[in-house]
Amino acid sequence: MAPRAGGSFAVNDPNGGEFSLHGKPLHELADQGHGANGAAGTAFVVIGVGGCIAIFLRHHQLKPTGFVHGFTAFLYNFWLIMTVLSAIFSLASLIYVFTLTYQHDHQDINTSVASQLNNQPYSNQVPYPLLTWTPQNWFAAVLRLSLVHDNDRSDIQTYLRIMHGWQWNLVPMTVLGFVVMGLAMVDRMKQRQASIEADGASRLEAAQRQKAGSPFS
Repeated sequence: MAPRAGGSFAVNDPNGGEFSLHGKPLHELADQGHGANGAAGTAFVVIGVGGCIAIFLRHHQLKPTGFVHGFTAFLYNFWLIMTVLSAIFSLASLIYVFTLTYQHDHQDINTSVASQLNNQPYSNQVPYPLLTWTPQNWFAAVLRLSLVHDNDRSDIQTYLRIMHGWQWNLVPMTVLGFVVMGLAMVDRMKQRQASIEADGASRLEAAQRQKAGSPFS
């Protein structure tokens, strides 16, 4: 299995025989995966779960004042700010992942170099030392080699489908993030307008009561 520590592939050498290729290159770029996972986690936990809690509390608070009201307002405003930050984070991750993958696209593994590495099982593995690779680009390049075992090729194709899946998943996640951000902003403006109108109505009612009770009215 390719991602397992010490995993390797048996490759047919164009000059005859076969050689072992370590499952991971020496210079592997993994930050884009961490960034994408972070964006997805933030969107689900903070925006999704946190948003449901904040909106539920806001609509079910018993009193318009007091600790509960203050905590609910704080939680809702925190969630509102996080919708903006999460949408920006998702967009940045989207741009970074696709740009980095594109920059390393169509790289090939030099079989003349790879066949001379004398790769051994873990912990004496010798990773491929040339170039820098994203996981997608690396496994795509491995697929272009003449692999000895068909099950290795099948495993790699499966992992590539998963990698491309989470990569393209960033597109709808980013779009959804900006939609949620827009709806949250509209909701906040409506709440603010309603609060202003309610405050104005209260002031007007108080003024009318004061005028009605005045001996000069």
